[in-house]
Amino acid sequence: MTSHFQCTACGKCCYGVLPLTYRDALKRTNIFPLCFIWTPVGKNSADFPWYRKLGTSVNFGGKLELAVIVSPASFVPSPLPCPALKQDNLCGIHDDKPSRCRSMPFYPYREERYQADHLRPRPGWDCDTSSKAPVVYTNKRLVNRDDFDREARDLTEQAPILRSYAEFMLRYQPSLANRLAIAATQRAGGRIITSLSSFLTATKDPDSPEIAKQQIPVLSLFAKKTEGNPDLADFHNHYVSWGKEMTYLAQANHQAEECSQ
Repeated sequence: MTSHFQCTACGKCCYGVLPLTYRDALKRTNIFPLCFIWTPVGKNSADFPWYRKLGTSVNFGGKLELAVIVSPASFVPSPLPCPALKQDNLCGIHDDKPSRCRSMPFYPYREERYQADHLRPRPGWDCDTSSKAPVVYTNKRLVNRDDFDREARDLTEQAPILRSYAEFMLRYQPSLANRLAIAATQRAGGRIITSLSSFLTATKDPDSPEIAKQQIPVLSLFAKKTEGNPDLADFHNHYVSWGKEMTYLAQANHQAEECSQ
């Protein structure tokens, strides 16, 4: 099977949540409202081995085991554009855009042989999949694969630190495992959201204060964008809550500096 694809720069895929590599997320703490998204699948999923390789596994005893991808993400509701998208629908950080954007429409969170599904544009997208577009996928193999392989390498390299974070969260938030089990049963695929501050705390990142300072105005901006919209209440509540957590991280460091003087 041969598939054709060409981006038309319509900008319509530049809306909503954007999964990021760990490297890309920390590079853009002054632009993206960041969080972590946990996506679980059961053993009956074709993605189970890949998720377990790139993420972690949760064993409930017996035959029940989940594989879980834990991904940094720009947490933007689907009606709102990426904060890097300009009014002309072009990317404002094109020369240094995230790996996720460069690899589109392919998705290294799945094995190469399962990439055909991602070549079907979502309703409303203007991607060119006609025979006039370049051939990008044939016989379950990518034709031009540099961007895909680069993102896949980043996902593999970041797996240990994200696995350590997952273990920390599962240890100190026992209810998280049950929430993941429930999410895995949802037909459309469930997800769990955790905060960037929980990651910074778990990893004891020395740059936490600076990251917090950069995130505070971003979270405040998105809190204003979603305020008063009942359809976006969940996003709004997250922004407000995470803003408080980031303020605490920034202030805690300032207080520590004062005490050391």
